[in-house]
Amino acid sequence: MIPNGNAAENDYGKAIAWCNDEPATVNDLEIKIDEPIVVKVEVTSKIAGFVDMQLYEPGVTKSFDVISGPSNFDEWVSEYDLEPGWTKVYTWTIAPNGKWTGGRVPINVIVIFNKEINNNLRVQYTIANPYILDEHYSGPVPTRTATDPSSTNQPPSQGSPGFGAASALLGIALVVMARRN
Repeated sequence: MIPNGNAAENDYGKAIAWCNDEPATVNDLEIKIDEPIVVKVEVTSKIAGFVDMQLYEPGVTKSFDVISGPSNFDEWVSEYDLEPGWTKVYTWTIAPNGKWTGGRVPINVIVIFNKEINNNLRVQYTIANPYILDEHYSGPVPTRTATDPSSTNQPPSQGSPGFGAASALLGIALVVMARRN
């Protein structure tokens, strides 16, 4: 278990997240175009069932590219046949792509713990809310990799057809409702 992360928890499971090893939510981060940052999410299930997880940024303009990790933004990662106590750490290296600068862009996570298809509880929150500078990063830029270097030899899961789109729309609606309050 990685210490010092901020957790979101419910009766079905827990998610803890970090950005550059700082506990979520990281608000004082300023980054340049192409400057890599590392996002980690530790997921623990309290139930027998399955987990769906997504890293996402709200808004129309997609400001980050995934350099390495188990998924791209707005793509679901699913784990099946889980037992209570199952834990896994997911790690992404991401970088701003220059499509949005001079403002903050939240990096969010949603984790859905499922006992069955229609019996689930979710946690979601902002991992980091970095300010993207209108400057280019001059340090070494990691090259994009097709797979997460820390992954196992298991094939990637494909998720349920149609479930990703419906969940993404639900997630966006929840963010909009939360911002109105």
